[in-house]
Amino acid sequence: MAIDNIRLEVMQLLEKKIESFIDKFLIPIDKVWQPTDFLPDSQNEDTFFDEVKELRELAKELPYDFWVVLVGDTITEEALPTYESWLMDVEGVNQHEGEGGNGWSRWVRYWTSEENRHGDTLNKYLYLSGRVNMIEVERTTQHLINDGFDIGTDRDPYKNFVYTSFQELATNISHTRVAKLAKGYSNKSLAKMCKIIAGDEMRHFNAYSEFVKNIFEVDPSQMMVAFSDMMKHKIVMPAVFLRESGNTIGSAFEEFSNAAQRIGVYTSQDYIDIMQRLIDKWEIDKLVDLTDEAEKARDFVMRLPARMQRISERLVIPEEVFEFKWVQPALVK
Repeated sequence: MAIDNIRLEVMQLLEKKIESFIDKFLIPIDKVWQPTDFLPDSQNEDTFFDEVKELRELAKELPYDFWVVLVGDTITEEALPTYESWLMDVEGVNQHEGEGGNGWSRWVRYWTSEENRHGDTLNKYLYLSGRVNMIEVERTTQHLINDGFDIGTDRDPYKNFVYTSFQELATNISHTRVAKLAKGYSNKSLAKMCKIIAGDEMRHFNAYSEFVKNIFEVDPSQMMVAFSDMMKHKIVMPAVFLRESGNTIGSAFEEFSNAAQRIGVYTSQDYIDIMQRLIDKWEIDKLVDLTDEAEKARDFVMRLPARMQRISERLVIPEEVFEFKWVQPALVK
């Protein structure tokens, strides 16, 4: 689908602010945390094995659904190449312009470099914990990258920024809840990892939602229609195509989602709350001079949280635990 010239003009206008966005929302490499800050020091023979032993002992206290969610979150983070390649193809992002691409491609690379640390950290933790079947985790990760995804945004920057705003906040919620649960099981090291990852996701949410807010200021009607279109089709989770080895695309996602809902890490209520938060942040009710199409789009979006709330109240989450190849119930006591 071709994107109209107005969108390109808006992207070029916002591109002038890229450096300030990078300075405000991202952290220089020499100052930001790295995975090894939170993991046993493999260079220190005096402490490494004791630290790994302690990590593994604490890991034994974590319940089955927790492991399913932690593995699913890790795989989602590890599928980062898919997200970067998708964003690099958004209209207005040009990695070939000039010596290092245009401002938007620079943003995508910088954002990717920050996100890359999340999967690295969690993957190393899973490996050291000894509680999961790493070969199956690795196969699922490769499948997820191979299968790609379609988030319903095409190359439209407006829709893509709605999606990233939503998803960054969703991952913030998920990692924050996992951190809280880990702390409840006295697993302070894992809690710290997940909490700091959640902090990154919140910064990234603030960035992408700021992009949308800027677009609303210069092109409110088309931005409103794009927001409505994304809400009509519902935000698709990045791991929607999740599958274990030997199974079909997407076959593992529902069970992963059920596990997350059972332990309260990410629920249908969170989806509704995020939607309302975006409506409030972008002050949808205060927009003026909208086209007729945009007014209808606004009416739809404003009514949607209450409508979804009624549907959510009727949902029943299965209590039966699905046996993933990643984590065998007999191994998690």
